[in-house]
Amino acid sequence: MSASAVAEPAGAAPAAVPKGLRRQALYLLLGFSAGLPFYMFSTVLALRLQAHEVGLAVIGFFAWVQLLPTFKFLWAPLLDRFEVPGFGRFWGKRRGWIMLAQLGIFTSMIVMGLTSSDASLGITALFAVLLAFWTTTLEIAADAWRIELAPTQEEQGPLAAANLWGYRTAMVAAGSGALLIADQPGWGWTGAYLAIGATACLPFPILAAMRPDPGHGGRRSAALVTGLAASAVILLGAAAVTAAVGWLLLGAASGIGMSGQTNVTPYVLAICTVPFLLMAAALPKIRKLPRSAPARRSAAIGPYVDFFWRYGFTALALMAFVSIYRMGDVLALNMSKPMIKELGYSLTQIGRADSYVALIASIAGVGLGGLMAARWPLAWALTVGAIFAAIGNFGFVWLANQPTDELLLYIATAADQFGNGMAGAVFVVYLSMLVNPRYPGAQYAFLSGFAFLLPRLLSGAGGAIVETLDKAGYRGFDLFFILSGVLSLAALLFVPLIARARPRPPDDEPA
Repeated sequence: MSASAVAEPAGAAPAAVPKGLRRQALYLLLGFSAGLPFYMFSTVLALRLQAHEVGLAVIGFFAWVQLLPTFKFLWAPLLDRFEVPGFGRFWGKRRGWIMLAQLGIFTSMIVMGLTSSDASLGITALFAVLLAFWTTTLEIAADAWRIELAPTQEEQGPLAAANLWGYRTAMVAAGSGALLIADQPGWGWTGAYLAIGATACLPFPILAAMRPDPGHGGRRSAALVTGLAASAVILLGAAAVTAAVGWLLLGAASGIGMSGQTNVTPYVLAICTVPFLLMAAALPKIRKLPRSAPARRSAAIGPYVDFFWRYGFTALALMAFVSIYRMGDVLALNMSKPMIKELGYSLTQIGRADSYVALIASIAGVGLGGLMAARWPLAWALTVGAIFAAIGNFGFVWLANQPTDELLLYIATAADQFGNGMAGAVFVVYLSMLVNPRYPGAQYAFLSGFAFLLPRLLSGAGGAIVETLDKAGYRGFDLFFILSGVLSLAALLFVPLIARARPRPPDDEPA
């Protein structure tokens, strides 16, 4: 990749994009691109593994694939500093990365479709991780561009809502569409993944047809050919590195005796405390760093040091708040569908509930959340969003204690999607307002990634938790969803504190 730090540094003026409805339409498209693959390595994959009689604990372990976006801060600075050869030269840095990521999503989904028998769980895991990686890369580039285009709270509300409308529309389209296709004779899981993979590639030609980025240009055809060749090399390299890292991690887990029968909950809870201990230990030194300190000027860690320098010890409360605010949404994501299937609902019934019912409820929730975030104090909007998200989790407990009825499934699905859509829209705006505009890509990646670290760690142990509760004589799914809803409400304890959080004034001028 070619460095573009000199020509286009982080925080540079964004490409000229029309305001108003055309800008919202752009982010509707980008949200759709990012949302389409998500269920394919989470909810749909969980049902696919269940259909192949994979144990609930192992299905829970697959939820750890969703941990990858949590660590997107590790490669987010690369997207601020470098551009993709060919694509970046003509379409600019942000769109170049988005186009590469779409190719990665397409190829990963196709391979997952061709290996849909899950005869080798290692291959399934490898390409699920790659699908998550390229989906996350697309989100990093799109989020950075969004923050550059809309730096104020009033501008972020409509743009965040449009992005989430696209994202959740795609999730519904992929989730319900994949299940309806998989339940058809002759199609199965292979047909489902191939169909969704082909759909995932549709935004690519739209982006390729757009005009060049200001300050870029040349021949479109040459840029496209060069970009495709460079993308092939990058995709193969990413697959090789991912396979090597996975092999090492599996070997390490086997070496310490960890298997599908291991109770991983104590390990997960211990790991969850590590980030907070490290942050608390480093904060006193970070607060004293002068503007000339290498840690603050570093391209690799400077954006993250800046966040803690600006907020000081309040950063600990901010990080604790963001790490539990979306708890219910994440925990429900992987366990809700196996529970619903266990209640006796078919893939077609689940697919119908996840189609128009989920779409309408999600659009309503996102729209109301975006309106609240633009017009209300964020503390009030966050509070209302958390309450409705918790109600969605409690709705699954209610569903589990009712007779099997598709109408009741629709009600529970609508409550879940409405609450999570509302909370998600408010949360995106809140995180965007915490970001220093000098480091939009890296800091938003760090905050949004950390926000899902604890929930996704616990989600991976979800299957083991449910099985442990069942063996102890309790209704495992019921207690699991009660716990997830209560944890979402626990975020409200932090609202009075985070509402008063203000960043430290800068001690230097922007570069």
